[in-house]
Amino acid sequence: MNPATAQDLHLPLSGTDPTRDGASSRTPDDRPVTLVEPHAHAWSPGEARARFRAGLPGPTAGVAAGHTQANLISVPADWAYDMLLFCQRNPKPCPVLDVTDAGAWTTPLAEGADLRTDLPRYRVWEHGDLVAEPTDVVDVWRDDLVSFLIGCSFTFEWALTEAGVPMRHIEQGRNVPMYVTGRQCRPAGRLHGPMVVSMRPVPPEHLGTAIRESGLLPAVHGGPVHCGEAAGLGIADLSRPDFGEAVIAEPDDIPVFWACGVTPQAAVMASRPPFAITHAPGRMFLTDASDEQYRVA
Repeated sequence: MNPATAQDLHLPLSGTDPTRDGASSRTPDDRPVTLVEPHAHAWSPGEARARFRAGLPGPTAGVAAGHTQANLISVPADWAYDMLLFCQRNPKPCPVLDVTDAGAWTTPLAEGADLRTDLPRYRVWEHGDLVAEPTDVVDVWRDDLVSFLIGCSFTFEWALTEAGVPMRHIEQGRNVPMYVTGRQCRPAGRLHGPMVVSMRPVPPEHLGTAIRESGLLPAVHGGPVHCGEAAGLGIADLSRPDFGEAVIAEPDDIPVFWACGVTPQAAVMASRPPFAITHAPGRMFLTDASDEQYRVA
């Protein structure tokens, strides 16, 4: 099988040109929450969820610093075992933090939260096609949906920042760039598809720190899957991410790639289940869990 590409999967390409006029040319929905709301890093998770429920859009990198963020995918119960097996077989891009009962929209990871309303933006899929990007999914929720909360690399960014590793996308007020790779995940039942990665440019003097610190958080993807030339992952052009936004690297920066929780969305597009709900890339679910509780040392 040839590696799947964004075009093969009919991905909605949301990459941007790094030469354009930066954040000023974007709508509030494109701009990270921390750029629109300068104190968002200090919010509690409950405050962040309340603001998202009220309609605040934008990527969530840096929001409620120190608290775990999660990817969301909800599938019909008759696809739930395939999804669970897919995650078990591909733990790097799909580390499971929680799985709900069929029809449930609550999770012990966030007291009082509603998975149908408390993310900034969702995606609704039918037979592998993106059909809507609403700010809540109450109207399309189904009693047979099983939801998976999957670890997110935004969680380990606090550790990298504390260790002195610059986060270029946060500095530039951009959503982290994400790419569909040429690496196929291990299939599970009816589910198959390529691994998706997020990329952060890292100065060479911080590379070891970035690898070490993220590696201590395996529940949120752990250490990188690749460092250096993007071609090693089958990525043709870093200036054109499949999701998120391109970032401007410093001349000596090394591209560092982490497995990404958007991978299940690529599997949905490749495998075409009849229905699914996911988060919009970069717009995560804020849990009450502390990042530190997922640190292994």
